[in-house]
Amino acid sequence: MSTDRVLACDLATAAGELLVDIRATSGLAGKELGKAGDRRSDEFILARLADERPDDAVLSEESADDKRRLTASRVWIIDPVDGTREYGSEGHTDWAVHVALWSATEGLIAGAVALPALGVTYADDAEPVTPIDGLASVPAGDRPRVVVSASRPPVFAEAVADAIGGEVLAMGSAGAKAMAVVRGEAHAYVHAGGQYEWDSAAPVAVAQAKGLWCGRIDGSDLVYNRDDTYLPDLVICRPELRESVIAITSASA
Repeated sequence: MSTDRVLACDLATAAGELLVDIRATSGLAGKELGKAGDRRSDEFILARLADERPDDAVLSEESADDKRRLTASRVWIIDPVDGTREYGSEGHTDWAVHVALWSATEGLIAGAVALPALGVTYADDAEPVTPIDGLASVPAGDRPRVVVSASRPPVFAEAVADAIGGEVLAMGSAGAKAMAVVRGEAHAYVHAGGQYEWDSAAPVAVAQAKGLWCGRIDGSDLVYNRDDTYLPDLVICRPELRESVIAITSASA
């Protein structure tokens, strides 16, 4: 495992542990808990990167965008809490921490997605992934599953599910949905309700390493470290489903 991948996993895991502790001991709830978690996780990750990768640039959802990253050779793309609403809601496990590393010559070169409430972190490696027994947010079933945003499901969600003979399931957190596909508990994740680079960079790094297809809803590539960080749509699916899924989603591109 590369040193960058090790660091990405360590940062995501440690930030997740911090968030679990804040959730358990702060006495906060709802939006106030979400704000506190975002701020403290961001501060923790930025401090570690400043110490261990001082020459790298950083793009974080919770920090001012330093445009010097546009000419940097390496940029860490961070979402300190993905699924802030779920993090602030008691009983939810569908929230995540995203840590990815982008290279000017190679694109995404490292990524980790921590699901702290489930005690697991996924890395962009080829290691087999174990299903999580009793994952309530993705109930068992025999039909292919298409996971979508609980708050902003795309208009084509049912059509995608019909195209692959499946059903639609709503979840929070882009990372949680992407990792459901990585684990094989869902067959596709489709989104068109608006996202930013930090929402998908780490999940895409992990999903691609596990052999899944990742791209825009029109079938084009996902491009990171752009001046405008808005990256509104996303498909992560099993490669054999790509044509069926894109045939539906591209009409809404």
